[in-house]
Amino acid sequence: MKDPWTPVDPLGEALHFLRMGGTFYCRSEFTAPWALELPAMADSLMFHVVTSGRCWLEVEETEPRLLQPGDLALVPHGEGHRLASEPGIAAAKLFDLPRELVSERYEILRHGGGGAATNVVCGAVRFDHPAAHRLVKLLPKVISVDASSSPQTDWIQNTVRFIAAEAKELRPGGETVITRLADILVIQAIRSWIEQDPAAQTGWLGALQDKQIGRAISLIHRDAARAWTVASLAAEVAMSRSAFAARFSELVGEPVMHYVARWRMHVALVRLKEEDSPLGELATRLGYQSEAAFSRAFKRFLGVSPGAVRRNPDATNGQHGATTARRARPSA
Repeated sequence: MKDPWTPVDPLGEALHFLRMGGTFYCRSEFTAPWALELPAMADSLMFHVVTSGRCWLEVEETEPRLLQPGDLALVPHGEGHRLASEPGIAAAKLFDLPRELVSERYEILRHGGGGAATNVVCGAVRFDHPAAHRLVKLLPKVISVDASSSPQTDWIQNTVRFIAAEAKELRPGGETVITRLADILVIQAIRSWIEQDPAAQTGWLGALQDKQIGRAISLIHRDAARAWTVASLAAEVAMSRSAFAARFSELVGEPVMHYVARWRMHVALVRLKEEDSPLGELATRLGYQSEAAFSRAFKRFLGVSPGAVRRNPDATNGQHGATTARRARPSA
């Protein structure tokens, strides 16, 4: 029987995995003139929601963007960037400014020269699921959603107002409410990019939107341990073996069995960091006949052994986006 809660489309399923983890928030209260330099934060997605006033977002190699009330901006790859009342103002470094710690994951920053006020809710998040990690890697350097021109203007602005109210009051459960609302806003921003940018129609994202190849990718994601073959996947999506293999490679950019093996390794990486299961048990759960075969495959794809990851979870930095943000508390 089909699980009624299973997402019905592969792209929707990938977005379903965009559940934030390691989230940290900062309510920033600025007065003009002001400028803030935010440091690079490896393996993190950073976002900014302007709740009142206006500011400029400056990310290297992109045009400065003016953000106004209700606007949302994502810096998906954790790059250092600047927020400012006007371009060109000398920026204070985030960690040089005093901040009021409200809770372990929430603080308030106040900075500026006493002029016009701007309030921004900032966040730094990571995603653990390998599908989410792969999707985020494909995003551009900056995504911004202009509340005034979005078809969901009222909905976005109401959500932003709700976040602003929770950030100001921080009542019991407020952090949870902000986290859930921010999940929705980030996913909405990514959906807007997917719908509008031709780049989102190619490569892995384009493959997810292909009826047959997208279905095959979903099957691999849902059941990585199954003894998949090119023939069995082709049969699942009603294609001939040769046509399926050629189309998968064309759209995804790699052979289907290479994708299966690499996907298993990303799943293994997450489980190694989150579980204490013996390596032999993990190998069996991922469809390997022996711990040795699993370890060889893991090292071939990720460059280190499973045991090395157990001893040092940071050993695969740069290979997967689930490490740094867990260990370095972000501050904006």
